Amino acid sequence: MDFKQIEAFVNVVRYKSFSKAADAMFFTQPTISTHVSNLENELGVKLLDRKGRKIEMTQQGSVFYKFAVDMVNAREQAVAAMDGVGEEVQGILEIQTSSIPGIAFLPEVIAEFRKIHSGTKFYVTLSDTQNVIDNLGERVGEIGFVGSRSNTASYEYTKLFSDRAVLMAPKSYNLGRKVSLDEILGLPFLWRESGSATRKSFEEAALALGHDKNDFDIAGLFNDIDSIVRSVEAGLGVSVISKRTAEAIANDKVDIIEIKDFNDKRDFYMVTLKNAALSPAAERFAEFVKEYIIK
Repeated sequence: MDFKQIEAFVNVVRYKSFSKAADAMFFTQPTISTHVSNLENELGVKLLDRKGRKIEMTQQGSVFYKFAVDMVNAREQAVAAMDGVGEEVQGILEIQTSSIPGIAFLPEVIAEFRKIHSGTKFYVTLSDTQNVIDNLGERVGEIGFVGSRSNTASYEYTKLFSDRAVLMAPKSYNLGRKVSLDEILGLPFLWRESGSATRKSFEEAALALGHDKNDFDIAGLFNDIDSIVRSVEAGLGVSVISKRTAEAIANDKVDIIEIKDFNDKRDFYMVTLKNAALSPAAERFAEFVKEYIIK
């Protein structure tokens, strides 16, 4: 077993593609395939299921992947230490993020980071808070950005910013600048997926006011914030979203409205897995984020 085999496997998982892994490592696709096959033969297990264009880890692959990522990161740290850890860092940094920090925070931070470390490439996956936590636990991604903290002690959190939710509605609804929860109860709602921290906090607020989630008219369920915004524009319904996100992506086709009964602020965090070796690029980026939020 050598590091090229391990790196090939890690990059195929990261990019979900043999060809993209080959591009990242400056190898040919057949070479990447050979490295992975040799690794599977040496371990005596199948690590990847190749279903047409779709690539998934087997159960054994998921177990090995955690160790593989740690081995690759530990080697990069050792090499960086021997090189004196210069100012410039390079490498591929895999980030898991929920939608709000992924839209309203990360793009600017990544852009600023790459002005200093242009050799760093980012592989960003946007999902919801629960998926981010689950993926980090499986070593899919080194750094995460989420809208709530879990009760699990194996994660380390750094607070980034606070935000509150607002209502996004089609212009044609003419709801004004502020509404109460009772006033919008009968409107068609566009919900985020069940792992969304925004949806969870709104449902808790509605419950505290005597409403159940079944009291709402659900017009659609989406796992992509852009689809929600486009659907609101089209007049399909209203949606509760982060104010920072709304300010970043709203346009003149929608209204951003305060909800009188829902003023609680939510905190957003950078999260890493405790006791897991981070690559030099991930370590430097985490430090950069902490410095960035202090400015």
